[in-house]
Amino acid sequence: MKICTWNVNSVRARLENVKEYLKISSPDILLLQEIKTEEHSYPFKELEAIGYFSYVSGQKSYNGVSILSKSKIKEITKSLPGDTIKQARIISSTININKKKIDLINIYVPNGNPVDTDKYTYKKKWLDLFTSYIENKIKKKKSLIICGDFNVIPEEKDVYNHEKYLNDALFKIEIRKKYRKLINLGLYDIFRIFNKKEGQYTFWDYQKGSWQKNNGLRIDHILISNDLIETVKKVEINSKIRNQTKPSDHVPVECTFI
Repeated sequence: MKICTWNVNSVRARLENVKEYLKISSPDILLLQEIKTEEHSYPFKELEAIGYFSYVSGQKSYNGVSILSKSKIKEITKSLPGDTIKQARIISSTININKKKIDLINIYVPNGNPVDTDKYTYKKKWLDLFTSYIENKIKKKKSLIICGDFNVIPEEKDVYNHEKYLNDALFKIEIRKKYRKLINLGLYDIFRIFNKKEGQYTFWDYQKGSWQKNNGLRIDHILISNDLIETVKKVEINSKIRNQTKPSDHVPVECTFI
């Protein structure tokens, strides 16, 4: 089974890009973030026409997440316990891989910038709530695949120039510690299990020739519970997608399970 995650930066604006990617990569499940649309204006029919059912937690103009699947999914939840602001930032389902029941969770973590505003406070709160949510699942011995735009640069090697981001909400030590706390519950940043090299990124700003210079960040991640490690065949960043016409500023991360 192939599961992919991609911050598409508006599913309607990039619909042709999404369709092209689905035809080329053919994931069994694609998790999208920042779809920037409410459910009533989501392109369900266009995506179903090429073989994908969609499940959506949408919001007008901002945020939003969805699950695209070749097979219908029955169990869908769209909320993070304790989140009173309730932006469209999480959608989860239950899937089966080789008859093993797995909780599949798609998230779009708040950016948090500027750091001296309520946006940063909300990011910290959201991460704390999410960590508690995952901790409860791990205590219940759930198998987990967590995908999405975490808006966290885990390490210095995950950004082209870490010194420029020392006071950025994506790289502040306080935020990286929260990410590490999440990992330490018993999860693996599976891309780093298979790929150790620097210079491998999932996001490049539209400005200042960032893509051409490879001035990127790795902020899109796939985390899995330790019981799934041996089921992973490969994990890759599909950076070629950044060459699409009017591309997203993110590219997909792809994980293939045996």
